[in-house]
Amino acid sequence: MGTRDVLPPETARWEALIARFAGAVERAGYGLVQSPMFEDIGVFQRVGEGTDVVRKEMYDFTDKGDRHLALRPEGTASIVRAFVEHRPLTPWKVFYAAPSFRYERPQAGRFRQHHQLGVEALGSPDPDLDVEVIAVGWDYLASLGLRDVRLLVNSMGTRQDRLDYTEHLRRWLQEHLDALDPADRDKVAEHPLRVLDSKRAATRALLADAPSIADSLSPEASDRFDRVVGGLDALEIPCERTATLVRGLDYYTHTTFEIVSDALDAAQSTVLGGGRYDGLVAEMGGPDTPGIGFGSGIERVLLACDAEGVFATEERGVDAFVVDTTDGRAARDLTTALRRAGIAADRAFDGRSMRAQMKVADRSGARLAVIVGPDELAAGTLTVRDLRAGDSENAQRTVPSDEILAHLADVLASPRSPDNDRTRMSEPE
Repeated sequence: MGTRDVLPPETARWEALIARFAGAVERAGYGLVQSPMFEDIGVFQRVGEGTDVVRKEMYDFTDKGDRHLALRPEGTASIVRAFVEHRPLTPWKVFYAAPSFRYERPQAGRFRQHHQLGVEALGSPDPDLDVEVIAVGWDYLASLGLRDVRLLVNSMGTRQDRLDYTEHLRRWLQEHLDALDPADRDKVAEHPLRVLDSKRAATRALLADAPSIADSLSPEASDRFDRVVGGLDALEIPCERTATLVRGLDYYTHTTFEIVSDALDAAQSTVLGGGRYDGLVAEMGGPDTPGIGFGSGIERVLLACDAEGVFATEERGVDAFVVDTTDGRAARDLTTALRRAGIAADRAFDGRSMRAQMKVADRSGARLAVIVGPDELAAGTLTVRDLRAGDSENAQRTVPSDEILAHLADVLASPRSPDNDRTRMSEPE
């Protein structure tokens, strides 16, 4: 199928990753957008007409109302469609966290349903906005502990620069057509820039001598790109100018960028990528509006984290586990009271024995067991046992029932014992 289930405890790592991303972008003023999982197919055709994503990989279907729809293959198109439809004030800075769908061969870090995090900023051509978008992405990855990564940057120039370079490259490729991999030859006439994305050995060898877009940049575009690179340098974000980093669609101008992980295979190394698309809003029927953004796959980023041995997340567990050897009603009421007080709590069911419940309490990861038996029930007390304190004389205390919330809050506010400091890395995917 090319899809998979993500189950606990791995989902806790996903939640932590999404929260880390949301925190990073929200501090920069980006707000969450939730867009439909499917759109009219025209939305995606305008964005990627002629690309493999649209021609070969997109899931499309006709619904009961005879509408031709498609599942979202990437995040930008839906965000731009929403901008055109709702006309929010600019600059419009938004982010998304959503599944996307592409029919392609499943492999490590790439599934037919994959999950993307991304940002889009619409309404300003300022090169400093390019720097901001790149910096947000770079700092997000750095916050995960990723260090074996590199930022690649390039400029597509103005629309005229792009046209001039496209024609120059087309002529050069036509002169060297026989040296191209056969699978890339049909791109030369209509989409020569897409040849630069090829991973095929024969094409890569030929492209080492191809004309560079840097030679076609106007003074305006060169100055703008220098401003972007200078801004990254000022923020101490190292970057590599990479002349082959281009986008094959006409609405892309100026800055393009990718962050690659050297800990992953080259074919799967991009963990974040984006660029400026100043012509896309107009292409989709809106006013001429500049924009820039990036996307980053959750699965691919976690692969990079696994490869570097970073982004360990604390295994989820409750704070307290209620062990009730009476009739279960005390556990029912106490767990609810604890949860309402902000203390994560769980219990056993089905009238299990004391021994069985204590085993479940230990497996739950709880620091504390709150025990209620016939004696405690009669005395109006509860027994609190620190499951991570070993045989310490302070491991168990008797607490009046009406003081239990304050007591647990005090204990949980104290440092954990070493045995309870459980961290884990998820198994590599």
